[in-house]
Amino acid sequence: MVLWTAAGVATLGFLVALEIVARGYGFSGPITEQSREVVFAPESGPLLYGGLALTMVVLTWRQRLIALGIAAGVDVAFFLVRWALDADMNFGNGALWVVLGVAVLGLTRRTGQERLLLLKGTGLGLLLVAGHKTGDTWLLITSKTRATVLDAYVAAADHALADPSWLVGRFLNATAPVSTGILHVVYGQLPLAAALVGLYQLRRVAVERRFPAHHLVRTFLVIGLFGPAIYMIFPVVGPVFAYGTDGGAWATANLWPDVLPPVTDPQPIPFDGITPRNCMPSLHTAWAVTLFIHSRDGSRAMRWAGTFWLVGTLTATLGFGYHYGADLLAGVVFALTIETAMRCSAHGWDRAGVRLVALGLTVFAAQLASYRWLPTEMAARPWLYGPLLLLVTGTVIHAYVRTARAAREREREPMPEVAGQRPEPAEPAKAVGTTGAAPTGTDDSQDPGATDAKPELV
Repeated sequence: MVLWTAAGVATLGFLVALEIVARGYGFSGPITEQSREVVFAPESGPLLYGGLALTMVVLTWRQRLIALGIAAGVDVAFFLVRWALDADMNFGNGALWVVLGVAVLGLTRRTGQERLLLLKGTGLGLLLVAGHKTGDTWLLITSKTRATVLDAYVAAADHALADPSWLVGRFLNATAPVSTGILHVVYGQLPLAAALVGLYQLRRVAVERRFPAHHLVRTFLVIGLFGPAIYMIFPVVGPVFAYGTDGGAWATANLWPDVLPPVTDPQPIPFDGITPRNCMPSLHTAWAVTLFIHSRDGSRAMRWAGTFWLVGTLTATLGFGYHYGADLLAGVVFALTIETAMRCSAHGWDRAGVRLVALGLTVFAAQLASYRWLPTEMAARPWLYGPLLLLVTGTVIHAYVRTARAAREREREPMPEVAGQRPEPAEPAKAVGTTGAAPTGTDDSQDPGATDAKPELV
């Protein structure tokens, strides 16, 4: 309880600080944006209902039906009022009302573990929405505080990787509109795919009355929290903006994806105060990698879906000109490092976990440093630096696979039996009708050696 309280206080302090910074630049922050959606038209109705879905994992099926009915009823009432007043139309207020109502129910009508469970469910739902609002605020701050971008450096370094954004961009242009139509759906619905995997992992919460130690949503939120901070250190807008038509008058030239940018001495590029500097690292890549990892312990259909979303997301980020290849490699290392840290924070830190986090941080820092300080050397020697970039990224991937596999095997090992701890089961014939029958095992409190622990999803 102390840990959850400390985490809540830290999160609130971060949101307040972000709100103050945002207001200093003339726009509202995440607290204001989320608070206004209690009454005014929400920015994203599906996002609010996604938060409600996460909150409902702590409710029984009957309570879920009631919660959905109330949310729909509130949205219908808001719709009628907005229609009468000719106001902005959208839905989702009802979902937010129900999420807040679950918190009120937990504080006023529940005690002990049940209260904590309802508050955790509420926090999970609100964090999904707050994480989105926080990301939007971060992006606005990057566009206001970083007057120049470092695209020329990353574009030069990307020559070592054979300029994958230009290659995939040409491929999508040749196969449009079929390829682009599919990939727009994959790219835009990545949060929905993650929510489905997260709900699958949390499907037993209502029955077991506890959350699993580690799940997808935790890593997703932390990636979204720390990723934009790297944007402030390494501001990049992407090839479609720096070298394409989307950059308008601020683009260096209309080169993407038909003409490769020349390899010259790179310099910071002045850019507008609107376009987010949200490329390095690629958070869409980081989220897709995390989704892929957590889908491995699901059904065959879920594993195939996780693979499809990973490949589709990587193709879309490159082919739409949103990222360079160097961004994707940094996103993979970023994701695996955070995933390892979150898993270790849930299951306990061991030597392998500490080594992997240290390796990930070192490789990630080396990637950013090489993109910034060695781009012309990388472009001049692609036969050396291209394989080297792939090698160090592959090293982190290999280390993660080994560490995760070893952790999964440890979790599956049977607990050692202690003499005298578990009573021997009675013979069926003697157990029936006797007053001294051994416990049946249906009541956990009568069987101190029993455990309902399940292997955690890595």
